[in-house]
Amino acid sequence: MNILVSNDDGILAPGLALLADACREVGDVTVVAPDREQSGTSHSLTLHRPLRPTRRPDGAFQVDGTPTDCVMLAVEALMAARPDFVFSGVNHGPNMGEDVLYSGTVAAAMEAVMLGIPGIAISFAGHQPETMTTYREVLARLVRRIVEVRDYPRDMLLNINLPRCEASDMQGTRVTTLGSRYFSESLMRMKDPWGREIFWIGGGTITWTGDERSDHTAVADRFISITPLHMDLTRYPQIETVQGWRLDA
Repeated sequence: MNILVSNDDGILAPGLALLADACREVGDVTVVAPDREQSGTSHSLTLHRPLRPTRRPDGAFQVDGTPTDCVMLAVEALMAARPDFVFSGVNHGPNMGEDVLYSGTVAAAMEAVMLGIPGIAISFAGHQPETMTTYREVLARLVRRIVEVRDYPRDMLLNINLPRCEASDMQGTRVTTLGSRYFSESLMRMKDPWGREIFWIGGGTITWTGDERSDHTAVADRFISITPLHMDLTRYPQIETVQGWRLDA
């Protein structure tokens, strides 16, 4: 069993080491991750300069690019054998609702699926590394169960979010849908040292919506949220509606 582990928090992130350690219980692990923080880069590729992967003393590769770059390089150039699974994470912070469209963690798993490899994105809903590390055995069991699945759908990725509590307080797992979140006051207006106006995106207040099946509800209830996602964004119920607009002028 060959497993590729990547992330978007960078090669030195504690969550990456935690996930790689859990995956080693079921297979041979290759780590290929960005050399720096790449959160929010989504499914971007580095197209306007060359990439330079560097082998670290521990055998992992660090790449001066995005999470998507890392998976592409790993599969097509760096790994001697094609991976059977790609695990991305553990992200430092949740990836729920619309966050999956921005997340580099989810994008790495998505790139795996596009390459015909099962992809799994794992995030921790809190920001305390010492709490996240309590999930070591939980992750190992979860990884083992995932890789034992027969007939894993080729067009599906799993988006998994661990609750922010310690593993001993976790209530179980739920298979969920994506919730929805709204950011308010997330654009900060300020001045640079020369008095010029600048803007900084981040922070603000988050309002979540969604029913009891949603990912954020599960995590708030201290459950592990497991959401199956797929690549096809087509809004099928509206096909006939849009056809009726007669846009073929």
